[in-house]
Amino acid sequence: MFISSLPALLVTVILLTAMMVICVWAKKLTLPAALTAGLIGFFVFAGIGETGILMLVTFFVLGVLATAHKKQLKAKYHPEILDNNGRNAGQVFANGGVAGLTGILAIVDHEHSDLYILMAAASLASALADTLSSELGMVYGRRFYNILTFKREANGLDGVVSLEGTLIGACGASVIALIYAGFDRKSLFVIGAGILGNLTDSILGATFERKNYMSNDIVNFLNTLVASLLAIMVYYIFNFP
Repeated sequence: MFISSLPALLVTVILLTAMMVICVWAKKLTLPAALTAGLIGFFVFAGIGETGILMLVTFFVLGVLATAHKKQLKAKYHPEILDNNGRNAGQVFANGGVAGLTGILAIVDHEHSDLYILMAAASLASALADTLSSELGMVYGRRFYNILTFKREANGLDGVVSLEGTLIGACGASVIALIYAGFDRKSLFVIGAGILGNLTDSILGATFERKNYMSNDIVNFLNTLVASLLAIMVYYIFNFP
């Protein structure tokens, strides 16, 4: 385990609890969602340490800010976002569940902890890339295309992307990568995994989600899972660490 001391664990639990209370009070998360987020945060810290919790909190804060940005404008494409009850537990797990699971794996299998840290970084890079590209792409995108056919389609449809949104998503993946490894070459792999995970989300959106074969939560979970699996490939191909 990466827990350096009992005081560090207690401080983390207190901070996570405070964030949960604030998020429920501000209606950013439902109570079950806040509990899910707190549990994920605990396992990430317990298995991956300060770097893991910093990546997770960064994803959450930037995701909340992006979601709230020009909400009225985005409601033209998705009226349901004006629902002020906050994100539910399924949405929280869809974005952070893979990171939480890697934290558990790092606790159980400490010998390969460096692999699980990389997997967590890749999954959160993909989650943040997807969130920022979706939320801010709707606002700042100029031309929107179907990810599969490259034909012009309406803003806000599943599987529709813009150049601006894709670049914003890549910036989000880069933020997580910098927290993970700074300017080391490992950051490039995390950025790449985040971008590919985000593209996977769009492809699934244009196919399975648009036809109602998959929910948005499943698509979000799969994009983070794909990114983490890409990280495993990188880990063994390039002989990390």
